[in-house]
Amino acid sequence: MEIRLPKMGESVTEATITNWLKNIGDAVAMDEPLVEVATDKVDNELPSEAEGILVKIFFEKDQVAQVGDVIAIISTDGALEAETSSPKVEEIIKEIAPVVNNTTPSVIQAVSDSNSTKFYSPLVRSIAEKEGISNNELDAISGTGQEGRVTKKDILDFVANRGNQSQVSTPSTPVTPSVPVVQVQAQAPTTTIKEVVAIPSGNDEIIEMDRMRKLIADHMVMSKHTSPHVTSFVEADVTNIVKWREKIKDSFKRREGENITFTPIFMEAIAKAIKDFPMINVSVNGTQIIKKKDINLGMATALPSGNLIVPVIKNADRLNLTGLTKAVNQLARNARDNKLKPEDIQGGTYTVTNVGSFGNVMGTPIINQPQVAILALGAVRKMPAVIETPEGDFIGIRHKMFLSHSYDHRVVDGSLGGQFVRRVADYLESFDINREI
Repeated sequence: MEIRLPKMGESVTEATITNWLKNIGDAVAMDEPLVEVATDKVDNELPSEAEGILVKIFFEKDQVAQVGDVIAIISTDGALEAETSSPKVEEIIKEIAPVVNNTTPSVIQAVSDSNSTKFYSPLVRSIAEKEGISNNELDAISGTGQEGRVTKKDILDFVANRGNQSQVSTPSTPVTPSVPVVQVQAQAPTTTIKEVVAIPSGNDEIIEMDRMRKLIADHMVMSKHTSPHVTSFVEADVTNIVKWREKIKDSFKRREGENITFTPIFMEAIAKAIKDFPMINVSVNGTQIIKKKDINLGMATALPSGNLIVPVIKNADRLNLTGLTKAVNQLARNARDNKLKPEDIQGGTYTVTNVGSFGNVMGTPIINQPQVAILALGAVRKMPAVIETPEGDFIGIRHKMFLSHSYDHRVVDGSLGGQFVRRVADYLESFDINREI
């Protein structure tokens, strides 16, 4: 029985094998967890599709498999030695091996001889060999795949644009060797920054980053290299929201079986503001601005491990407050329990992060590429404020919070970025305290 890497969500084309839960020769039950794989930031356990004995593994730990690749073979008659030596299994293995390792010896040798630490899939290696792409050219390609890996699309884009590189120079001007031009997404960093070397002392503890922390680190550095960040701040009076929630939270819990927090109320206001200012809901591809039709709100969520993940509420503008509450709570639970699916973290067009949950008043969040803006929600605090009335002004206690809006100054100017966050605050401040839900 061939065990293939299944499709695990829209646009997911590959996965990294992070751990085999069974060894060759182990008995495997139907639907028993067989292997752990990782796609972007989501880890999944894949169950066995057959009952028998694991007789062959085609991908070792930390290797990348494409969707549809055969990753293992299970003997369904329960006999390891007989099955592995049978002509049928040998024939299957011979048939699959070229697909798994479709790299000629010369290409394998060329890649291994290079000083590159990059991993290239067999398909990418095969295309490089066929197109005569050198090791230096291959290393120069900025990958858009997981952990910066070069994908099939990246190398085909490179091949397509290979002939368009600058070849014009005057005879009197020395020709500087050109770096291969690669057509990639706009978020790929164009400048190489030399990292500062930190030398530990004898009393320091050295902790190796886990896979997710490495992904987050790379993504944050890439975002700062890509987008010139600007942050605007607005203070909002959310007294009506605090009073309204306090009034209805018990009845809402009895009726819906869910706790209503401030987050879905804030998400509702943000979705409304995006509809008012749709140019906040865009991405950049070179000199093109891609205007998104859907409003998919990502909500940055802290995991028990201390890492961060951003599940996405799809079409948030089409959900009422009850629907938003259930979506927020379900995604938060799945994130904490490590049950998010790949599609749960894809397709976001705008991100919200709640720094107030850690007691922070405000923050300057980093944009979640390829989006162009992100909003940080500060802590809701009781503050003394001037209250204007027909009878005159007086000092009163109000619930206030700061909204911190970071945006990509390539396409979002201060006018748009500032007006947007001000509109969010306006929606929050005009919340109807007598609203029915």
